[in-house]
Amino acid sequence: MAKEGDEMDARMRGFTLVETVLATAILALLAALSLPAFGALLERQRANAAMGALSAQMQLARMAAITYRSPAVLCPSSDGGTCDGGTDWSGGWMLFLDPDGNQRPDTTDEVLRVETAPDRQGVRVVGTTGRPRLRYMPDGRSAGTNLTLSVCGATGELLGAVIVNNMGRPRSFRPTAPAACPG
Repeated sequence: MAKEGDEMDARMRGFTLVETVLATAILALLAALSLPAFGALLERQRANAAMGALSAQMQLARMAAITYRSPAVLCPSSDGGTCDGGTDWSGGWMLFLDPDGNQRPDTTDEVLRVETAPDRQGVRVVGTTGRPRLRYMPDGRSAGTNLTLSVCGATGELLGAVIVNNMGRPRSFRPTAPAACPG
């Protein structure tokens, strides 16, 4: 048989208002402290996604040049139909076959791939000055000098880069120490 005090203890279990407010305040403080770290993690993930997409497009361009036995060009393009003149790849890029060597697609059939305005908020992609596009020859080589596409954060910090050598092979680079973004 239960005593009267035991029944009262069973009914009084739970949290007080003070305990609930204190626990909520501690959770809010922890969330506020972790928010900047989460933002940096999100920026690094966006940079990794941009570098992966660029590497994949470069490999696709190289394979297209070899497969079609025709020069292939990968260039920055904000509209998906023409190459942009500058070194900013942030608005997107396109891949096309260039059999006549005029550095632009002559028909829509020559355009193999377009990626416009990739969803990488706060991440900027900047190419090497003096080399606005990447051209692959039918044997898979990359004509010209090495091309470096730098992936930069919103604060102007270099988050990584994709570098293509003259043999046409892309590789990724991630800085070990903070560095400023070129350009």
